[in-house]
Amino acid sequence: MQVTVLGAGIIGVSTAWHLLQRGHEVTLVDRQPDAALETSFANAAQISVSYCEPWANKDAPLKTLKWMFSDESPLLFRPQLDWAQWRWGLQFLAQCNDAAFVRNVAQLVALGAYSHAALKDVVADTGIEYHRLERGIAHYYTDQKSFDGAAEAAAVMQRFGVQRSVVSRTELLAIEPALQAFGERIVGGTYTKSDESGDARVFTQKLAALCAQRGAQLLWGHDVEQLESDGSEVRQVRVRDRATGVARALKADAFVVACGSYTTPLLKSVGLHVPIYPGKGYSATLPLLQPERAPSVSMIDDQMKCAISRLGNQLRVAGTIELGGFDLSLDTPLARKRCEMLVRRIEQVFPGVADTRTPAQGGNPQFWCGLRPATPTNIPLIGRTRLRRLWINAGHGTLGWTHGAGSGKALAELIHGEQPAMTFGFQGGAARTKVSLPAARLQTSSTSARS
Repeated sequence: MQVTVLGAGIIGVSTAWHLLQRGHEVTLVDRQPDAALETSFANAAQISVSYCEPWANKDAPLKTLKWMFSDESPLLFRPQLDWAQWRWGLQFLAQCNDAAFVRNVAQLVALGAYSHAALKDVVADTGIEYHRLERGIAHYYTDQKSFDGAAEAAAVMQRFGVQRSVVSRTELLAIEPALQAFGERIVGGTYTKSDESGDARVFTQKLAALCAQRGAQLLWGHDVEQLESDGSEVRQVRVRDRATGVARALKADAFVVACGSYTTPLLKSVGLHVPIYPGKGYSATLPLLQPERAPSVSMIDDQMKCAISRLGNQLRVAGTIELGGFDLSLDTPLARKRCEMLVRRIEQVFPGVADTRTPAQGGNPQFWCGLRPATPTNIPLIGRTRLRRLWINAGHGTLGWTHGAGSGKALAELIHGEQPAMTFGFQGGAARTKVSLPAARLQTSSTSARS
């Protein structure tokens, strides 16, 4: 078949790759001059099957209300005159109970384990290098009450085959000696050896180049202007070259919308409403001053709700979510404060290890923000839409890198007429059929990769 994939982040490029692997002709469209220059550009870098809990839980409503009054809160709800935001919020509240939490975790782990294996297969087949570190992920706590709840969270994950272990401070410092300077403030942590980290942008761009070598047509610098539908099927998509202004219509046997947060307005134009809302996340990438003292285990800071990963001679810290629309500004007082908070935390945890000076002080921190396309359940939408020939692969929230390879493979399998071998509720018709995995397939062993 001829398949047009709209969006060239980790989700769209993975979809294109797996379609090519199955013998289909692929056109990949993105408005940027290369792949992975928006949401996949500078994320937390973690392949985190074992740390995939949805945002919605029984404690979330009260925490979100309290956090509304702090510019440095992990999740900041910024009310807008936008019905889509409030509708999303009500759907989110409906998921804030124990039954929904466990149900959603089961779906996220199933996709994560499947994606874990898919990513590992792609790396084995292609040899792509992307600052990959297979050293696991450690979650450290500085508050005893929060740490006391870590065992319960680990037990939930263990029910689904994820080997997340609760560790003492001494054990944690042995796992990652780079935490020694901050050790007195740590009360304990959790650790999953099978998790890993790597640069999503580097991986995605290299995979896109391999797609081109396999015959894919890459339309960089093209805006997606309109899906043209007769109400029952999509017949073509109209795109416009940003450099020349020339518009063209792309015809195909199947169209895949993998446009992240921008999936919502694009699908709305053909009468489809999906519960995807943008969450603005931030990151800072800092050059290392003392590489020998830098961590090699990727980490989660429980107090600040941020992730820390080493990428070669740089340290990436990412975190915080703002639910406030499609704002991508980095120069507002709020944005500056949230970026500076991330850098300040790095200096507290790893003093002197990275260059945390501000530009005014002579430093060169690479600040970035991107829109995480979140559903109320945090479960992405993968599968058919009600319009013939139109498919969706979007809504991955903060787990796009974790679930990217598997989401791309699963949708390619569905388009090809196969059924992915995992228990997951796909969108549309027969694709909703669930196929149970053997228990071993849900485990994230040390030989598999997380996204």
